[in-house]
Amino acid sequence: MDARSKIRLEPLREIGFRDWDPIGGGVPADEYDTYLRKAAGQIANGGSDDAVADYLVSVEVEEMGLGSVPDLQKRALAVASAIRSYLRSLGYPQSD
Repeated sequence: MDARSKIRLEPLREIGFRDWDPIGGGVPADEYDTYLRKAAGQIANGGSDDAVADYLVSVEVEEMGLGSVPDLQKRALAVASAIRSYLRSLGYPQSD
């Protein structure tokens, strides 16, 4: 079994709700799944943390229409870094 088949949704959800959660508490557990899966896929395919953070910022500002807040980029980078750490634990390359 290769590392790609080992990516589980639950750790991605934990990262998303802990480090990102743009809507705030009380949203369904699957609310961010599409975004987190795409972010993980970008990292798995060699994307940089900055590129993933830019994607998450665009999701929050443009797709969700929540507007920009002071710590937005910082939160998005934290998510990218945490996803990268999770993927490393599965054997993904160490690059960024």
